[in-house]
Amino acid sequence: MAMQAQDIENLIRTSFPQARITITDLAGDGNHWAAEVIDASFKGMNRVQQQRAVYAALKGKMDGPNGELHALALTTKAPE
Repeated sequence: MAMQAQDIENLIRTSFPQARITITDLAGDGNHWAAEVIDASFKGMNRVQQQRAVYAALKGKMDGPNGELHALALTTKAPE
């Protein structure tokens, strides 16, 4: 079952309550998403560390071929 944008945001927001989060359905099919997460906790982290933190917040929803979240293009950064 495909995830909804609000479900994805809610999962991320649990770990990053103050973040600016933008979720976009890339293909209009509810399966291919993009997320931009801007959070102060990313300061001092490299991009890989930032993205791992966000993927951890998804709590396994992307794991394996039966994961609820099929594809997520992720952009992360600390606020300027």
